[in-house]
Amino acid sequence: MILTAALPLLADATTAATAAGAGGHLRFEDLHLNPVALDLHFFQIKWYSLAYITGILVGWWYLLKLIAQPGSPMARRHVDDLVFYATLGIILGGRLGYAIFYAPDMLLSPWRLIRLWDGGMSFHGGMIGTSIGIILFARKEKLDWLRIHDYLACAVPFGLFFGRIANFINGELWGKPSNVAWAIIFPRTGNDVPRHPSQLYEAGLEGIALFAILWFAFWRTKARYEPGRLVGLFLVGYGLARFTVEFFREPDSQFSGTFFATTIHMGQVLTLPMILGGLYLVATAKGRRTRVVPIAGDASVA
Repeated sequence: MILTAALPLLADATTAATAAGAGGHLRFEDLHLNPVALDLHFFQIKWYSLAYITGILVGWWYLLKLIAQPGSPMARRHVDDLVFYATLGIILGGRLGYAIFYAPDMLLSPWRLIRLWDGGMSFHGGMIGTSIGIILFARKEKLDWLRIHDYLACAVPFGLFFGRIANFINGELWGKPSNVAWAIIFPRTGNDVPRHPSQLYEAGLEGIALFAILWFAFWRTKARYEPGRLVGLFLVGYGLARFTVEFFREPDSQFSGTFFATTIHMGQVLTLPMILGGLYLVATAKGRRTRVVPIAGDASVA
């Protein structure tokens, strides 16, 4: 859905950039994008909401493909409940994480936490919330929580991709000033300074590139039989991608003039434990390998 919208967007960007003339920069308004996907006057559907829904649905579909392969840590009957736990973790963790890491004042006004339509979600908070949801689900069903993390990690890049495309459509989370040919002038910055379209950088690295790495590891290696390797690759891959893109991304306005704007971004700080934890999981995964028994049968498959 959002991918369909993104394709003509790239074509429009090329046309508009050409029209701007040599040395000119594309203005975001020339893309004619609207954060609202469907306006019924009494009710609006925004692209950001569709990004979450699409990411969950496509991730759900892909997860079903993964568990259909030999050695799955769960059966088809478990997936529906798992998606519910994960979705709840994304929403609750993402919102609470945003309040803790980026807007602590929200904690003094708890009712603001439920105003999801006002925006403000943290990936790191959503990741923590999802992990807690998976652990609770695994304990309830007596399943291997680490191997479930491995499988779910392979499906997460879909949501990251759609989310970053939605950020771009919203004209938010723009990059630092730049004169590169593909720089864009975002009107919400309040000036005519061209900037890196860092949202698209993140969509490419956190979405497409990370998915490709995990796809290869799952389908072309025995990584799924080594508990922690896939989720470890995800943590390292996402952490490095986010840490790198933050060099091109404007720091969050609430940190203007602080250490988190002048020295290192909050997003970079939060990725450091992810990278370290991911490296540990990858390095120790081989030692956790055991003979895997499918949920639906008794024969060992690895």
